[in-house]
Parts: sequence; C-alpha cells; structure tokens
Amino acid sequence: MTTQLAVVFRTFAFILAALLLCAMIFAAVGLSATETLQGVIEGALFRPRALDHVLRWALPLLITSVGVVICFRAGFFNIGAQGQFYMGAIAAAFAAEALRGTSPLVAVPLCLAAGMAGGALWALWPALLRVRAGADEVITTMMGNFIAALALVHVTSGPLKDPSGSGQATSSRPIDAAHRISETTGTSPVILATAVLVVLLGWWLTRRTAFGILSGLAGRNPSMVAWQGARVESIAIGAFLFSGGLAGLAGSIELLGPNGRLASGFLPTHGFTAILIGLVSSLSVLATVVVALFFGALASAALYLPIVAGLPAAAIEIINASIALFITARADAVRGVLSRWRSRWKT
Repeated sequence: MTTQLAVVFRTFAFILAALLLCAMIFAAVGLSATETLQGVIEGALFRPRALDHVLRWALPLLITSVGVVICFRAGFFNIGAQGQFYMGAIAAAFAAEALRGTSPLVAVPLCLAAGMAGGALWALWPALLRVRAGADEVITTMMGNFIAALALVHVTSGPLKDPSGSGQATSSRPIDAAHRISETTGTSPVILATAVLVVLLGWWLTRRTAFGILSGLAGRNPSMVAWQGARVESIAIGAFLFSGGLAGLAGSIELLGPNGRLASGFLPTHGFTAILIGLVSSLSVLATVVVALFFGALASAALYLPIVAGLPAAAIEIINASIALFITARADAVRGVLSRWRSRWKT
C-alpha cells in the first residue's frame, strides 16, 4: 500500500510540475497563466453539460488505454494504437455499409465485432514480426500508424467515398441512423456500458487469470516465465491482439457514435493520448479510469479555451506533451540529478 501511495504521489507531483511548465510557457508568450488555468477548469467542469462533454472524450480513450496497459504490462511497447484505432473504424465502416437496412440488433454488434477484428489484425503483424524475426515493435507499430492513416485516406476518397461530398474533406456516407449508438454528444448507455465492461474485463484479465499474471511477470522477467513453462511468444501475440482489438473497438464506437461517418484524419492524437494515459496510470487498469477522465476533461476544455482565455485549442496539446515529458522521466534520473546537486553543494 505504501508503494502504491508513493506512485500516486509521484504521478500527481509530475502532473503539477507539467502544469507549472505550461504556465511559464503561456506567460512567456504574453498570456495569463491564471486565466488559462481558470479556462481549463471552467471548460472541463462548469460549462453546461460538462460531464457529457468529458465522457464524450474519456470513454473511447479509456477503452483504448486499457488495451495499451495490457500490452505494456507484458513488456511489449505497442505504439500503434492510433493505426489500430483507424483500422478498426475502417473495418466497422465496411461492415456498416454492407449491413444498411438490417436490424440494429444485428448490425451494431457485427460492426463492433468488425472493428475489434480490424484493430486486432492490424496489431497481429507487428506481433509476429517481434516473436518470429525479433523486429522492434516500437518501429513496426509506429510505421503501422502511417500506413493506417494512408489507408483511411484511400477508403474515404475511394471505396467508401460519399458521392455527395464537396471534395474538400473526404469522408464516407453517413452511418444508417438506426445503427447509431449515440448522438454527436458521444455519450449513451451503450458506450458507457461497453467502457465499464472493458475495464472489468481488463481488471479480471490482469488479476484473476494465468495470462494476466504471466504477462505481468513477462514484462519484468521473461526468463522467469520461460522457467515456468509458459511461452513468451504466445503471451506477446495475446497481448497485441487484445490491445489492438480494444483500439479497434474504440474506433468502431467513434464511427457509430459521435462521428457518424468515416472521415480522413479524424482524431489524429487519440492513440497517442491513450498511450500517455497508460503511462500516467502506472499500467494499472483501474487507475486508467481516473486518468482517462482527467484527459477527457482536458479535451473538453480544449473546445472552451478560445472563448474564455483567448487560447487556441492546441494549447491543450502543450499540456499533454508536458505531462508526457515529466511522466516518462525516470525516477532514477531524477534521483541522479539530485545526488549530483548534493555533491556539488558539499564540495
């Protein structure tokens, strides 16, 4: 318990340091740090229907970040959540187009399943390259993001292109209204229930199954897993499939929910923010709930900052990047800096 409290304290300390850095950046360009912070708080918590706006961004991020946590815990750095998110949305869009006019009770589950399959398959090939050829999964999954982004442009300007579009922004035809699982607000009982089930499944998988225990052990000591008779290769493939499947599920939810259609370049930072959530939560499934709500609040505030503080919405990206900078800093590096300072003062 003491160790967990120390992790929580250190995480909040890093977030506070990141916010202080952002305040200095904003002040350096002539903006009021106080007004900016007030704008973030007001936009996230006190605007009309604030909770709906926070959940609209937090729930898809939560689903993707649970998958990221599972893969990272196993010791495999899946940086391709963005590409898996896109491929899931593409697969769901093809399924939705093929199922136009069918019952929602049939079409919606099939579209969600197609999204999960699309994301999982897009995570499978980097997993196979990792376990069969020893390829660095950071590089392969990162490259997969770019390929998926190009695939998204292709399908929205080709096979799934909306013939009534203006041509300025390529997109697919709108999803059948009967198959939508939410309005543009992005919140509905279906999406909320799905997110809760994903969190419960992730927690059960990591805490109550042999796969979860062995994958956590593999992330710390792969040799120990081999001594136990388990195959690290199987754990890697399972972790990648689970991670990619959840990213694809988030993509299909975004398609059937708030977006309502497939568009080129939509939510370009979703996967990277989900990775950041996984890191901030110290790879804890339950902690991702709180952290995802925090980043959902930041995303909600991004739409409000231009009104109350005169800041562009991109200012939120500065906050996200600053948090990533501090969270990914190694604790031993911090201790090393402090020890060097102490040695200098002593001399």
